[in-house]
Amino acid sequence: MSEPTASDVAAEFCANEVRLRDFERYAATLFVTPGQRRALLGLFAFNAEVAHVREHIREPMAGEIRLQWWRDMLEGRGHGYVEGSPVAAELMRAIEAFDLPIERLTCLIEAHQFDLYNDPMSTRAALEAYLDDTVSVLFVLAAKILGVQSPGIEHVARHAGIAYGIADVIATLPMDASRRQLFLPVEMLDAQGANAEELFAGVETPMLRGAVGVLIAAAREHLDAVAREIGGVPRAARPAFLPLALVRHRLHQAGKLVNPLLVPRARARLRILWTLWRASRSRDFRG
Repeated sequence: MSEPTASDVAAEFCANEVRLRDFERYAATLFVTPGQRRALLGLFAFNAEVAHVREHIREPMAGEIRLQWWRDMLEGRGHGYVEGSPVAAELMRAIEAFDLPIERLTCLIEAHQFDLYNDPMSTRAALEAYLDDTVSVLFVLAAKILGVQSPGIEHVARHAGIAYGIADVIATLPMDASRRQLFLPVEMLDAQGANAEELFAGVETPMLRGAVGVLIAAAREHLDAVAREIGGVPRAARPAFLPLALVRHRLHQAGKLVNPLLVPRARARLRILWTLWRASRSRDFRG
């Protein structure tokens, strides 16, 4: 039996990283071809690295340095370091194989600079712009890996990314509040009379519930837009949107009064796999 190559090791590393840090997207890659799956895992491993920078630093400057490393790598100034990073190596392989646009990946990095600081998300518009740059782009690039690129894809991906991203914002409220970070828009809190300091202290109030309810309603608007428009997406690209099949249930659970907003909730992996398998056979997501 031959020894695995460096490329094989890098691919396995990325698969493990995505499985551990982003299981929903990992599970969604099980429903595409092996070549597409490898590229998607390289893309999603890169996203996990960038999106979780804050969890590995104590000071924002350290995070800025990490993000700059990725910018330099994408611009070619850090090519010598690619061999030392299996994620970078797999990302570059995906970029070259599927002609992924560097500028979209760079924009994702720049948007995640917001994560390094405790500036609050001010408005719904600001949150949606952030999610467009950090989540919607993943749907666009996934569709490109599956062989489709069009203005229609961009439009559906924007709605998909914002809905998916809002579900994540709600899910990560406990962790974000513990480090005094606020992705829930201030304008929504203010409109409901909610207090950010109570949120940071881990105190759930009816006013906070009201603000989250408004956010859930916004996510459902975007989900409904996807439902109306996904029929116009070429079938080859529809599996790129498979993770979206999980969002409506997540929003429903978040809206239940019996489920505390500020207590982390584990997502059952078997349920994720079952939901995605069923969705993969449906008209909306079947390739």
